[in-house]
Amino acid sequence: MHHADARTGTGAVPPDATGTEDTLELRLTEELLALLGDAPASAVAGAGLSALVGDPGAWSPVTTSAGSFRLVPVEPERDLAVISRWMNDPAVAAFWELAGPASVTAAHLRQQLAGDGRSVPCLGVLSGTPMSYWEIYRADLDPLARHYPARPHDMGVHLLVGGVGSRGRGIGTVLLRAVSDLLLDHRPLCGRVVAEPDLRNTPSVSAFLSAGFRFSAEVDLPEKRAALMVRDRAHREHL
Repeated sequence: MHHADARTGTGAVPPDATGTEDTLELRLTEELLALLGDAPASAVAGAGLSALVGDPGAWSPVTTSAGSFRLVPVEPERDLAVISRWMNDPAVAAFWELAGPASVTAAHLRQQLAGDGRSVPCLGVLSGTPMSYWEIYRADLDPLARHYPARPHDMGVHLLVGGVGSRGRGIGTVLLRAVSDLLLDHRPLCGRVVAEPDLRNTPSVSAFLSAGFRFSAEVDLPEKRAALMVRDRAHREHL
Protein backbone atom coordinates (compact mmCIF):
# COMPACT_ATOMS: atom_id res chain seq x y z
CA MET A 1 0.00 0.00 0.00
CA HIS A 2 2.96 2.33 0.04
CA HIS A 3 3.68 4.59 -2.86
CA ALA A 4 6.68 6.00 -4.67
CA ASP A 5 7.90 9.56 -4.74
CA ALA A 6 5.41 12.05 -6.03
CA ARG A 7 4.79 13.37 -9.48
CA THR A 8 2.22 15.77 -10.75
CA GLY A 9 -1.23 15.24 -12.13
CA THR A 10 -2.87 17.84 -14.37
CA GLY A 11 -6.31 19.02 -15.16
CA ALA A 12 -9.38 21.42 -14.89
CA VAL A 13 -12.72 20.18 -13.68
CA PRO A 14 -15.84 22.03 -14.74
CA PRO A 15 -17.55 23.81 -11.83
CA ASP A 16 -20.24 21.14 -11.62
CA ALA A 17 -17.87 18.17 -11.93
CA THR A 18 -18.36 16.87 -8.43
CA GLY A 19 -20.17 13.73 -9.46
CA THR A 20 -18.92 10.33 -10.36
CA GLU A 21 -17.46 11.07 -13.78
CA ASP A 22 -13.71 10.58 -13.72
CA THR A 23 -12.47 13.33 -15.99
CA LEU A 24 -8.93 14.51 -16.57
CA GLU A 25 -8.22 18.16 -15.86
CA LEU A 26 -6.40 20.21 -18.45
CA ARG A 27 -5.49 23.30 -16.44
CA LEU A 28 -2.14 23.47 -14.64
CA THR A 29 -2.61 25.14 -11.30
CA GLU A 30 0.08 27.43 -9.93
CA GLU A 31 1.21 24.91 -7.35
CA LEU A 32 1.54 22.19 -9.97
CA LEU A 33 3.58 24.47 -12.19
CA ALA A 34 5.81 25.31 -9.26
CA LEU A 35 6.34 21.64 -8.48
CA LEU A 36 7.14 20.98 -12.12
CA GLY A 37 9.67 23.78 -12.14
CA ASP A 38 7.67 25.89 -14.60
CA ALA A 39 6.88 28.50 -11.96
CA PRO A 40 9.02 30.11 -9.28
CA ALA A 41 9.59 27.89 -6.30
CA SER A 42 8.39 30.81 -4.20
CA ALA A 43 4.88 29.99 -5.38
CA VAL A 44 4.88 27.13 -2.90
CA ALA A 45 7.98 27.83 -0.82
CA GLY A 46 7.17 28.20 2.82
CA ALA A 47 3.60 27.04 2.29
CA GLY A 48 4.40 23.71 3.92
CA LEU A 49 1.72 21.27 4.91
CA SER A 50 -1.09 23.83 4.88
CA ALA A 51 -0.72 24.39 1.13
CA LEU A 52 -0.60 20.81 -0.07
CA VAL A 53 -2.15 18.52 2.51
CA GLY A 54 -3.08 20.56 5.54
CA ASP A 55 -1.97 19.93 9.09
CA PRO A 56 -3.70 16.78 10.35
CA GLY A 57 -2.27 17.36 13.82
CA ALA A 58 -4.34 20.52 14.12
CA TRP A 59 -7.61 18.81 13.22
CA SER A 60 -9.90 18.22 16.18
CA PRO A 61 -10.55 14.66 17.34
CA VAL A 62 -13.69 13.05 15.95
CA THR A 63 -16.16 10.93 17.85
CA THR A 64 -16.73 7.54 16.22
CA SER A 65 -18.62 4.41 17.22
CA ALA A 66 -15.22 2.94 18.16
CA GLY A 67 -14.16 5.88 20.33
CA SER A 68 -12.49 9.27 20.00
CA PHE A 69 -10.10 9.30 17.06
CA ARG A 70 -7.44 11.71 15.89
CA LEU A 71 -4.49 11.84 13.50
CA VAL A 72 -1.07 12.67 14.94
CA PRO A 73 1.79 13.44 12.53
CA VAL A 74 4.63 10.94 12.92
CA GLU A 75 7.73 11.83 14.91
CA PRO A 76 10.31 9.13 14.11
CA GLU A 77 12.13 9.35 17.45
CA ARG A 78 8.85 8.64 19.22
CA ASP A 79 7.00 6.43 16.73
CA LEU A 80 9.52 4.44 14.70
CA ALA A 81 9.57 1.38 16.97
CA VAL A 82 5.81 0.83 16.91
CA ILE A 83 5.43 1.49 13.18
CA SER A 84 8.32 -0.85 12.37
CA ARG A 85 6.75 -3.55 14.54
CA TRP A 86 3.49 -3.21 12.61
CA MET A 87 5.35 -3.37 9.30
CA ASN A 88 6.81 -6.70 10.35
CA ASP A 89 3.42 -8.26 10.98
CA PRO A 90 3.07 -10.80 8.11
CA ALA A 91 -0.46 -9.62 7.30
CA VAL A 92 0.86 -6.07 6.86
CA ALA A 93 4.18 -6.96 5.24
CA ALA A 94 2.41 -8.85 2.45
CA PHE A 95 1.09 -5.55 1.07
CA TRP A 96 3.35 -2.79 2.43
CA GLU A 97 6.60 -4.68 1.77
CA LEU A 98 8.48 -2.81 4.51
CA ALA A 99 9.39 -5.73 6.75
CA GLY A 100 12.91 -5.87 8.13
CA PRO A 101 14.97 -3.79 10.53
CA ALA A 102 13.69 -0.45 11.76
CA SER A 103 15.97 1.27 9.25
CA VAL A 104 13.67 0.09 6.43
CA THR A 105 10.68 1.85 7.94
CA ALA A 106 12.84 4.82 8.90
CA ALA A 107 13.88 5.30 5.27
CA HIS A 108 10.23 5.14 4.15
CA LEU A 109 9.24 7.79 6.70
CA ARG A 110 12.25 9.96 5.91
CA GLN A 111 11.28 10.07 2.26
CA GLN A 112 8.03 11.76 3.23
CA LEU A 113 9.23 13.88 6.11
CA ALA A 114 12.11 15.33 4.08
CA GLY A 115 9.89 15.95 1.06
CA ASP A 116 7.82 18.93 0.03
CA GLY A 117 4.76 18.18 2.15
CA ARG A 118 2.63 16.40 -0.39
CA SER A 119 2.48 13.28 1.81
CA VAL A 120 2.18 13.31 5.60
CA PRO A 121 2.63 10.13 7.67
CA CYS A 122 0.41 9.98 10.76
CA LEU A 123 -0.47 7.73 13.64
CA GLY A 124 -4.15 7.03 14.15
CA VAL A 125 -4.88 7.36 17.86
CA LEU A 126 -8.10 5.75 19.08
CA SER A 127 -9.24 6.49 22.63
CA GLY A 128 -5.69 7.58 23.45
CA THR A 129 -3.98 4.49 21.99
CA PRO A 130 -1.92 4.54 18.76
CA MET A 131 -3.39 1.69 16.72
CA SER A 132 -3.05 2.55 13.03
CA TYR A 133 -0.71 4.19 10.54
CA TRP A 134 -1.90 6.58 7.82
CA GLU A 135 -0.39 8.42 4.91
CA ILE A 136 -2.41 11.47 3.91
CA TYR A 137 -1.29 12.62 0.48
CA ARG A 138 -2.14 14.70 -2.54
CA ALA A 139 -3.17 12.07 -5.07
CA ASP A 140 -3.01 14.55 -7.95
CA LEU A 141 0.67 15.18 -7.14
CA ASP A 142 1.51 11.51 -6.62
CA PRO A 143 2.74 8.89 -9.13
CA LEU A 144 -0.79 7.49 -8.86
CA ALA A 145 -1.90 10.42 -11.07
CA ARG A 146 -0.20 8.69 -14.00
CA HIS A 147 -2.63 5.83 -13.70
CA TYR A 148 -6.04 7.43 -13.26
CA PRO A 149 -7.76 10.65 -14.44
CA ALA A 150 -6.69 12.83 -11.54
CA ARG A 151 -8.37 16.08 -10.62
CA PRO A 152 -6.68 18.96 -8.81
CA HIS A 153 -6.80 18.64 -5.02
CA ASP A 154 -7.67 14.93 -5.05
CA MET A 155 -6.61 13.62 -1.64
CA GLY A 156 -5.44 10.07 -1.04
CA VAL A 157 -5.06 7.76 1.93
CA HIS A 158 -2.95 4.71 2.72
CA LEU A 159 -3.51 2.93 6.00
CA LEU A 160 -2.77 -0.08 8.08
CA VAL A 161 -4.45 -1.17 11.28
CA GLY A 162 -1.64 -2.13 13.61
CA GLY A 163 -3.04 -4.28 16.35
CA VAL A 164 -4.42 -7.72 15.51
CA GLY A 165 -7.13 -7.10 18.10
CA SER A 166 -8.35 -4.09 16.13
CA ARG A 167 -8.81 -6.03 12.89
CA GLY A 168 -11.85 -7.85 11.61
CA ARG A 169 -14.30 -5.89 13.79
CA GLY A 170 -15.26 -3.14 11.39
CA ILE A 171 -12.90 -0.60 12.93
CA GLY A 172 -11.11 -0.05 9.62
CA THR A 173 -14.40 0.94 8.00
CA VAL A 174 -15.24 3.32 10.84
CA LEU A 175 -11.85 5.00 10.68
CA LEU A 176 -11.80 5.22 6.87
CA ARG A 177 -15.07 7.09 6.97
CA ALA A 178 -13.79 9.33 9.77
CA VAL A 179 -10.53 10.18 7.98
CA SER A 180 -12.14 10.79 4.61
CA ASP A 181 -14.67 13.05 6.36
CA LEU A 182 -11.79 14.93 7.99
CA LEU A 183 -10.17 15.46 4.60
CA LEU A 184 -13.38 16.69 3.00
CA ASP A 185 -14.09 18.95 5.97
CA HIS A 186 -10.62 20.50 6.16
CA ARG A 187 -9.69 20.58 2.47
CA PRO A 188 -12.58 22.51 0.85
CA LEU A 189 -11.05 22.34 -2.63
CA CYS A 190 -10.92 18.54 -2.46
CA GLY A 191 -13.85 17.04 -4.35
CA ARG A 192 -13.01 13.43 -3.62
CA VAL A 193 -10.79 11.13 -1.61
CA VAL A 194 -9.13 8.23 -3.40
CA ALA A 195 -7.26 5.07 -2.42
CA GLU A 196 -5.62 2.19 -4.26
CA PRO A 197 -5.57 -0.96 -2.11
CA ASP A 198 -4.12 -4.09 -3.61
CA LEU A 199 -6.88 -5.87 -5.49
CA ARG A 200 -5.94 -9.09 -3.66
CA ASN A 201 -6.52 -7.44 -0.30
CA THR A 202 -10.19 -8.30 -0.06
CA PRO A 203 -10.68 -7.12 3.56
CA SER A 204 -9.23 -3.73 2.69
CA VAL A 205 -11.37 -3.30 -0.44
CA SER A 206 -14.43 -4.35 1.55
CA ALA A 207 -13.64 -1.82 4.28
CA PHE A 208 -13.42 0.99 1.72
CA LEU A 209 -16.75 -0.01 0.17
CA SER A 210 -18.42 -0.08 3.58
CA ALA A 211 -16.94 3.35 4.38
CA GLY A 212 -18.71 5.04 1.45
CA PHE A 213 -16.07 4.63 -1.23
CA ARG A 214 -17.04 3.30 -4.65
CA PHE A 215 -15.01 0.96 -6.81
CA SER A 216 -13.93 3.05 -9.81
CA ALA A 217 -11.51 0.87 -11.77
CA GLU A 218 -8.74 -1.68 -11.69
CA VAL A 219 -5.38 0.01 -12.24
CA ASP A 220 -1.97 -1.47 -12.95
CA LEU A 221 0.58 0.21 -10.72
CA PRO A 222 4.31 -0.57 -10.82
CA GLU A 223 4.15 -2.73 -7.71
CA LYS A 224 0.61 -4.13 -7.82
CA ARG A 225 -2.77 -4.37 -9.49
CA ALA A 226 -4.96 -2.08 -7.46
CA ALA A 227 -8.60 -1.30 -6.90
CA LEU A 228 -9.14 2.44 -7.37
CA MET A 229 -11.56 3.45 -4.65
CA VAL A 230 -13.22 6.89 -4.66
CA ARG A 231 -15.33 8.75 -2.10
CA ASP A 232 -17.06 11.70 -3.73
CA ARG A 233 -17.87 14.84 -1.77
CA ALA A 234 -21.17 15.13 -3.64
CA HIS A 235 -22.32 11.72 -2.41
CA ARG A 236 -20.81 11.62 1.06
CA GLU A 237 -24.14 12.04 2.84
CA HIS A 238 -25.73 9.20 0.91
CA LEU A 239 -23.06 6.48 1.11
